[in-house]
Order: sequence, then C-alpha cells, then structure tokens
Amino acid sequence: MLTELQIRNVAIIDDITVEFGPGFNVMTGETGAGKSILIDSINMAMGGRTPKDLIRSGAEYAFSQAVFEVSAAVKEKLAELELEPEDDTVMLSRRITAEGKSSCRLNGRTIPLSVAREVGGLLLNIHGQHDNQALLVPSKHRGFVDEFAGNINERENYARRFAVYTELSKRYEELKSAETDKERRIELLRFHKSEIEAAALRPEEEDELNTRLDFLENSERIMSGVYDAYERLYGDESESSAYDLLSGAERALAEASDYDSRLKQFYETISSALADIDDVTRELKSYIDHAEFEPGEIDTVHERLAMISDFKRKFGCRTVEEIIAYGENCKTELETIENLEGELAALKAEIEKAGEELSTAADALTASRRRAGDRLAELVMNELKELDMSGVEFEVRITPVDYTINGGDGVEFMISANPGEDLKPLGKIASGGEMSRIMLAIKSILSKGDIVDTLIFDEIDTGVSGRAAQRISEKICGISREKQVLCITHLAQIASMGDRQYLIEKTSSDSETKTEVRLLGDDERGAVLARMIGGVSVTDTTRKAAAEMLAQARNLKQRRD
Repeated sequence: MLTELQIRNVAIIDDITVEFGPGFNVMTGETGAGKSILIDSINMAMGGRTPKDLIRSGAEYAFSQAVFEVSAAVKEKLAELELEPEDDTVMLSRRITAEGKSSCRLNGRTIPLSVAREVGGLLLNIHGQHDNQALLVPSKHRGFVDEFAGNINERENYARRFAVYTELSKRYEELKSAETDKERRIELLRFHKSEIEAAALRPEEEDELNTRLDFLENSERIMSGVYDAYERLYGDESESSAYDLLSGAERALAEASDYDSRLKQFYETISSALADIDDVTRELKSYIDHAEFEPGEIDTVHERLAMISDFKRKFGCRTVEEIIAYGENCKTELETIENLEGELAALKAEIEKAGEELSTAADALTASRRRAGDRLAELVMNELKELDMSGVEFEVRITPVDYTINGGDGVEFMISANPGEDLKPLGKIASGGEMSRIMLAIKSILSKGDIVDTLIFDEIDTGVSGRAAQRISEKICGISREKQVLCITHLAQIASMGDRQYLIEKTSSDSETKTEVRLLGDDERGAVLARMIGGVSVTDTTRKAAAEMLAQARNLKQRRD
C-alpha cells in the first residue's frame, strides 16, 4: 500500500508530501492543475521513463519518493531479488538532474533502474489515460489473456522449443544453399586451402621478415659501423687504438699505485674497462666473420612479404594468424560440404523431432489460452452487467496462425454491444465510454489474482457520464475493499465514493506557478463536489446534490462492508 509520496521540483510542483490511506483515494482538481503530474512522479520513482523537461523550470534536479507498506507475498518476491524491506516498509526514490543523470534508491541503497522497475511492478499497477488504446490493438489482447491464465510455464516451454526449431531450420537452409553451389564452393575452398598450406606460414613470420628486411636494406651501413668500431677499439699495429691507449694507462697506474694506494681504484677501473673492451672486440670480430648475406635474399624477403599482403587482401584478413585460421576454416568447411548429404539428412530428422515438440508445446499453450479465454469472457460479461452494460456479449476469439515467438494463436476480443447483433472486433465498434468500462472490468478481474496492493486509475471515466459513471464509481469502490485505489477523476459520482478526497490546485503569482495538494475535510468535500457538479456557479441545488451523493456513497459502502 502506498502510504506517502514526496515530490520536489517536478513540473509545476515545488515541494509537497502527500499521505495516502487504505481503500479508495480520490484526486480531483481543475484541468491543468497538475493531477497527472502526481502519477508521473509515482511512475518516476518506480523507474519509469521520465523526460528531462519534467524538471521544474530553474531547478537543478527533480526528486520523487514513494513509501509503501508491503504484504507477505511482496516480501517473498523481494527476497528473491535479495532485497529486504525495513519494518515491512519499502521506500523507492529517484533523482534526475538537469544534465540527465538518474539515480535510484531502495531504502537508501542505490539500485539499478531495471531493479526499480521490477520492484515497482510488484508494488503498484498504473492504468493511464491512454491505456484504453490497448483494447484497439488485437496484438495486445493476447497479453491480457496470458496474464489471466498465468501460463508462464507454458509460454517459457514453447519459447524454448521455438528457439530450437528456428535455429535448426536456419542451419538447414544454410546447408541447402551451400549444396546448390556445392561444386564451385569445393573448388574454391580446395584452392585456398592448398595455397595457404603450401605457403607454410608461421604466426610470427611477418614480424621476423620485416625485421630481416630492415637489416638487409641497411646492411652496408651496419657493417661499416661494425668495422669502424672494431678498428677504433682494437686497431692494427700501424695506429694506436683505444685498447692500446688504455693498456698504456693501466701499466702507468700499476707502477704508480705501488707508491700511492689511492690510485689502486683507478687502476682497477681501467683494468675492468680493458676486459670489457676485449670481450666487445671479440664479439665484433665474430659478428664480422659470420655475417651472412645470401645473394638475392632481399628479393626473397620482399616476395614473401608480398605474398602475405596478397593473402590478406584476397581472404579479408588483417594478420598472418587470421590467414592461418582461414585456412583451417576452409578445411573444416570442406569436410562439412563433402559430408553435406549425410548432415542434411540428420538435420532434417532433428527438425522433424523439434517440430513435433514445438507443436506439442504450442497445443498446450493454446489450451491454456482457450480455457482462460472462456473464463475471462464469462467474468467480463458479469462485470459489465454491474457497469450498466447488461446487453453486451463478449468473446475471446482464438484462431490458429503461423508460429511466432508468442505461439500459434491469434487472440482478439469480440463484442456485440446490443442483443441480436453479430460479434465484431472490439476496436471497430466500441465507443470511448464502453472501452473505459471494458478495461475497468478486465483490470478488476486481473487485480484479484495479483499480489500488487495498489491500483492507480488516471481518468478511467473518459467518455462516460450519468448512470454509467455511477456504475464505474461503485465498481472502483468494490475493488478498493480488497486493494488500495488511487483515482484521478473529473466526475462527481466517482469522487463522492472515495474514502478520502484530495484537491489538487494550481496557484500563480507574478514570479511562479505551483501545484498544491491537500486532503479535504467532510465540509470541504461537499463544496468541491458541488463545484464539480455545477461548474463555475455553486447553488443550493448543486450543494444539495453533492450532499446526497456523499450520503448515498456512505450508505452503499456500509451495506457492502
């Protein structure tokens, strides 16, 4: 049950807190006063889609928090989501900044938007002003029937079977297509496979070839540098080399250090350098003696790199590894195509088996819908009798269609508004007022088996008046004896049935416009209802009519209780 709603900076609402009670909570006010903004704010807290322009002009953020007392059934569902209410209370809040950033919290703990939506779906059900349009779309009717049937197991089983059948059928068509072009494809795959195998590529080969090419193209410069370094370090007998000069320095310091121990460290440093130079010169000599430059090697490397580049272009690859993998794929595909006839036969047998399983699952789903459809139609007609539509005949028509992810059933609501008339599609003949009552009847039926404790009706009375409005008010009042109901209405007949009535008013000054919400006392309700009945002018007649409505509502509720 929704116990409290806090709203800040949402549209023309500045900062309000509204407390709701059990039973029938009615919200009334002039058009444009901000009634639907309350519903938008609740939807916002529940993780619903919320545009940035809902933020109050000049504000940095919008905030909405809804506080609920939850039932044992809801607590059990929350436990499955690893969420625990505090003292049977759940606080869902959401903050949206002017930059579009959004954050959701449950009892102060940050949660993803998807979790907020899932929790919100356990706590309340909102019937918006445009939900009646769902009755105009036959594809939506199946959802109502499935919700009433509670056939989630049948739907999930069918969906699994459908996915398997679809995947096998897709694979079969791909293989059939391959068989049509089989010989040409085999020839191409064999040619590509043999090309790649003959090349004997290695994964790291391209990098090695580029490194070798860089060496070969700069070999003269490299060898010239090596020779020059060797000569400068070791030289020959005609010139003094670095080695000779350091050897002389070593000998000089060897004698001098005998007389001054401080010179020993210099002597040792030069000795170590001589040893290092000796090692380097030997390595340089070995490098010179063993340098390999095969005639035409540079051409061979160029050809090898050109082949790799050609393979990349031809096979659509970016690396040598991908070329090698493509060759393996050619081999695998060749084996598959060469065994195509056997694979097609095996796959066809799998498809036949999957088709039988799909058909069985579809039949079970259809049976659940037919049982639910017959019972739903019966209950809807009973509800419609209470809504002053006793002459209406209602049918859930289920017809076979091609299998889709939703089953093999076309579901459409049919109606005969007057005795003797043929049943016709609901969307083609029902008026706006009839749509409202049919939707209310369906919502009333579905709510009885739902764990949701709070129902919100945003102008469910669209297109109705007079006697039909009275019947709708009585129906909503009946629902409110089992569920908490929040209802926005423009009709006095519905407003008078509320256990509590909230007036939503818009006030304006030179600098701002804002909406306020207040709970009406008994005396105030009479005046507000009189204004709803009479419009601008409130007379003794409208006051009397309002008082009679309130008295009649009290008597009706007392009888029902």
